[in-house]
Amino acid sequence: MTRIVVTGIGLQAASGRTAAESWRSIMDGRSGIAPTTVVPTDGLISSMGGQVWGLPASPSKYVDRCHQLAMDAAREALEDSGVPADRGIRFAISLGTSLGGARSGQDFHDQWIRSGLRSANTGLLRHYPLHSVADQLASTFGLFGPRSVQSNACAAGAVAIAYAVELIELGTSDFVLAGGVDPLALLSFGGFSCLGALDHLSCAPYTRSSGLNLGEGAGFLVLETEQSALARGAVIHAEIAGYGLSADAHHATAPDPNGRGAVRAMESALEMAGLSASDIDYVNGHGTGTPANDSVERKVITHLRPGPPPPISSTKSMIGHTLGAAGAVEAVVSVLALMNQQIPPTHVPDGVEVPEGIDIVAGAGRDEELSTVVSNSFAFGGNNASLVIRARPTEPVAASSPRRGVVITGIGAIAGSAAKTADVRRHFQDSVPVFGSETVELEHFGTFVTAEIPSAALTAGINPQHLRRMDTLGRRAAIAAAQLLTRRKLTRDEATATGLFSATGTGPISTIEAFERELLETGTGNTRLFPNTVMNAAAGHVALLNKLQGPTATISAGGTSGISALHFASALIARGAADRIIVVAADESPAAMLAGYARIPGYLARTDSVPFGHSGRLLGGAGVAILLEGEGLAPTESVLGRLAGFGLTGDGSGAARLSEGSGAWARSFSLALADAGIGENDVDAIISAACGRDQIDQVEREALNLAGLATVPLTAPKSVFGDAGAASALLGVLQALWMGEDGRVPGSRVNPINAPSSLVSADGLDGDVSRTLVSSYEVGGSYQSVLVERTAQ
Repeated sequence: MTRIVVTGIGLQAASGRTAAESWRSIMDGRSGIAPTTVVPTDGLISSMGGQVWGLPASPSKYVDRCHQLAMDAAREALEDSGVPADRGIRFAISLGTSLGGARSGQDFHDQWIRSGLRSANTGLLRHYPLHSVADQLASTFGLFGPRSVQSNACAAGAVAIAYAVELIELGTSDFVLAGGVDPLALLSFGGFSCLGALDHLSCAPYTRSSGLNLGEGAGFLVLETEQSALARGAVIHAEIAGYGLSADAHHATAPDPNGRGAVRAMESALEMAGLSASDIDYVNGHGTGTPANDSVERKVITHLRPGPPPPISSTKSMIGHTLGAAGAVEAVVSVLALMNQQIPPTHVPDGVEVPEGIDIVAGAGRDEELSTVVSNSFAFGGNNASLVIRARPTEPVAASSPRRGVVITGIGAIAGSAAKTADVRRHFQDSVPVFGSETVELEHFGTFVTAEIPSAALTAGINPQHLRRMDTLGRRAAIAAAQLLTRRKLTRDEATATGLFSATGTGPISTIEAFERELLETGTGNTRLFPNTVMNAAAGHVALLNKLQGPTATISAGGTSGISALHFASALIARGAADRIIVVAADESPAAMLAGYARIPGYLARTDSVPFGHSGRLLGGAGVAILLEGEGLAPTESVLGRLAGFGLTGDGSGAARLSEGSGAWARSFSLALADAGIGENDVDAIISAACGRDQIDQVEREALNLAGLATVPLTAPKSVFGDAGAASALLGVLQALWMGEDGRVPGSRVNPINAPSSLVSADGLDGDVSRTLVSSYEVGGSYQSVLVERTAQ
């Protein structure tokens, strides 16, 4: 195994504007929690929060507070690392966030409600998507490698660091800027207030445990191999020795009271690091201050090993709960603990008793000889993530085990009017659109056709008792997974160990809009809606319905999310950290989503989707599930194909733009072929990401030319399915498998004059289709492709 080290750190928190300033404040036990001034809290149960003070005024009204926090912490980490600026295409970004530019989205929504959609400023939405934070970082700092956004609620920052480890292990990148960011926002304040989870005083984790305080901040690490760091003379701060991910499959918001999922995450992280619980010197705990979380974590720590438990403390007691940033912020604090050989404390308010039987390092920090630190993050949806961080060890690196092959053994899908997997296949084969019946009416802008799923189709195969707790995004993910598991049946033990990786381009837009609208109009949030506003809620429902307790992650990076999820899941299976993982993608296109695009001339299609034909984007909805397994674990007849190669790249277009030409997209194609060990002439077909928006479609066309793929038969399935966000790329994988089975490339439903000459006509093309390249992109400058190889039966 490669030793992966930390050579740069950056931190923004209520404790300080730099890592060093924050460390001094934290070690002194000074709480930065106070009444917030950046969120309207009238009518909520608490105004207390961990606010970052002294943040300079934004140079533009369109730069969200989230992006400001991320930029400052990332700049500090990059400067600390000293990585040369010319390493951009080998420098990845792995970001964790729960809210992203939610504050900008709230401002747009407020204007819409108060003054009508025509008066709302769509410029505010440039920084609303979660991936826009990563796009801004890439553009500002010249980081043009793979780009991914993890959004597992409060575990997102830790999961982002986990994926960074895999990017370096696989050789996909030489350096990764890994971390997390979240701002204080009304969405989160209103949500936790309606749940009764906020403390009106300063929170007191592990002691009074009467509620949490929300915080804001950003934490970033620069990761690279030890060999790389030594070769360039960098200062090595610590090692990321292992990580573990797990799902409780217990409840949408509450942790498993027995803490079994948390224990599995910690044990997996220790196993990856080659360590045991007896090696832990300190645990930087999740420590939110809520009764359920604190009691479970105390139980886990006290039963982790024989004898006295390791000391544990909560950084959140001084900076608040920074949600998607928490795992990354606390990883930076853990690195600082190792650098300074000190344990940070838990702030205990005056008059609050300190519990016996567990060392929470109360009051002030202490000097301690530290070698191994575990940082825990537990989240809504029962998502658990643990990191093992070590001082730089002296023993030789253990030899890596051979990576095993990964195969596709099950599929399921629902898209538009196609309610079952067989229906989806038939629509693709016959080039018959799944849209036409579902429309969205927007005030002042008229009617738009969408490829949405009719609500009547979103109940099949879901336990009725659970159905009422699910929103539309969760239902389409659950239906796709149920169809997959009907075909590829797993034993109870197999299902329990199975992981679940989720991809969503924009998340539960309709649920967020409904919750926020009620909050803005009445000042009170809806307790039924709020748990489904997090990006990983859909995956949580799927895990609970099917008792899936293996590794879990949720990627929300726009249209490239599906291929990112496949890449991350494949890495775990190849390494032996999981035997099987279901990758599920789901997206929707409600009125709230179309509202953000309606004012852009020609952006949205009115009636039809014509890739390469200037129709505009026809947005849709879908749910797609793909089962990945380690080679040799599934019956031979279940093997459908494999993911033979990935190409993950980016450019500097910047948030809400696609302006840097076609070079990065072409590079993603070439990297996928190189990863698969084949050349351009070995590709039998290409599934295009073309969507009908000329500024996008022509960039892809030029990229195919640059990569030497201009003559390969090309199909544009968004003419049939519309643009279903993250689900589009996974639909492309299914289509690649079906083409290989049928020996035919179905034609695009339209063949406009200005389309590439290789675009297959409406009649289709017969021939042997064994290797298919699936293309995806996201505005902002992220491009990902995967080479799908059909298995001969």
